[in-house]
Amino acid sequence: MRKTNPPVHGIKMKKPSMTPAKALAEHAPRTWQRMLSGRRLNLIDPSPLDIEIEDIALGLARNTRWNGQTKGPHGWSVAQHSDLVVEIVRRLKPRATARLLMAAKLHDAAEYVTHDLITPLKAVVGDVFRDVEQHLTRAIYLRFGLPAVLAPADKLLIKRADHIAAATEAVQLAGFSAAECRTVLNFKEVPLKDVTLRPVPVAEAERLFLEGFRVLEKAMVLQGR
Repeated sequence: MRKTNPPVHGIKMKKPSMTPAKALAEHAPRTWQRMLSGRRLNLIDPSPLDIEIEDIALGLARNTRWNGQTKGPHGWSVAQHSDLVVEIVRRLKPRATARLLMAAKLHDAAEYVTHDLITPLKAVVGDVFRDVEQHLTRAIYLRFGLPAVLAPADKLLIKRADHIAAATEAVQLAGFSAAECRTVLNFKEVPLKDVTLRPVPVAEAERLFLEGFRVLEKAMVLQGR
């Protein structure tokens, strides 16, 4: 039996092959967003040519993890989370290539327009969010010299680093205990104990994200020679 996509919150898909995002596009009055760079990004059918790292850095620095429910005067941004994931990948694989580190840095880059939905909300939104996020991630990877779809081993490594980062954030910033990381959040990874997370102002998070990106960008060029 041919598998069909489930209904998208009252939106009827005309063809079995139609993705949730495409079905949403037929009902949305506008599917693009204007960026401060001047680019106009189509959220349903994104082009790598409309993606700029400055837009990503700004969006991620202003976008908080854990719905903003973290300790301290500043939110823990997706930009800082992304930088933490890069450092964890370096720990897990000391000889990681610049391309792998760049993929880790940009693993949540789609959230500069979709925002960081917490896991319970992602479950409610369902296929629409996953489909849009996947298309954006592929366009972002292509824009910055990465394969649209990562090798399974690379994807698995980044996911492990992502979970370690999330567990560390949960304990240090979001009010969860180490035990709750396992029983409530279902993380198999253990929080880092030798790292202290310090949320910084938006401008600093944006600057640090861009600086790290430039370093990896240059390293990718050198390693590609």
